[in-house]
Amino acid sequence: MNLISLSGVVLAVIAIVGGNHLAGGAVEDLLDIPALLIVLGGTLAAVFIQSSQSELSRAIKLSGMVFGRADQNYRDGINSIVSWCVIARRKGLLALEDEIDDQQDSFVRNGLQMLVDGRASDVIRSTLETELVSREYRDIQAAKVLESMGGYAPTMGIIGAVLGLVHVMSNLADPASLGAGIATAFVATIYGVAIANLLFLPLANKIRSMVLQRFYYQEMMLEGLLSIAEGQNPRIIQLRLQGYLEQGH
Repeated sequence: MNLISLSGVVLAVIAIVGGNHLAGGAVEDLLDIPALLIVLGGTLAAVFIQSSQSELSRAIKLSGMVFGRADQNYRDGINSIVSWCVIARRKGLLALEDEIDDQQDSFVRNGLQMLVDGRASDVIRSTLETELVSREYRDIQAAKVLESMGGYAPTMGIIGAVLGLVHVMSNLADPASLGAGIATAFVATIYGVAIANLLFLPLANKIRSMVLQRFYYQEMMLEGLLSIAEGQNPRIIQLRLQGYLEQGH
């Protein structure tokens, strides 16, 4: 589990609730189901109209990965490449078949399978580069879904506030309730701005960061697999891939 991302969400909630408490407000002042329904319902409706089903599914999947997955380990990737190179030089490329099922990354599995099948290096490169670019595009589109939700949520918050004020103005005969009614109306604005800036936009940026990091990681693995296919020395491959370590920090 990615504790940093999870702790960020918890800290955001504590900051808002704690700040409201220190200012003399009660937790109940921030709880308004109709306002939450307007903000979340309106935001989801807008993004449903804008996005395709595949983009929505991808956005949900990647959002879960933000909280449940650690960063790519470049050093482990380099060690794996060097190990596979040693095996290939000692026992031949067919010996790498035992390593395929141990790989969780489908990109790496495909690369190893093509090595075992004896595919030429240019075929391996063209095939995996196509997969690499295609996956990056799909994931960036998913990040844009969350980014757009970050744009819609504050607007929905304003709509909720206006609707609340309309309700207040329709009850001017009861002046005693005006203050509480106006305060409740603006809770929708708080929801919209807070959800956008503390959830949707950070998620979108985190996904972009994850996509870029995975892109460099898989690019590194591709270069390593191609080096194995070309029969290069393990030490040379290791030195060649060391430059990617900076991308992992």
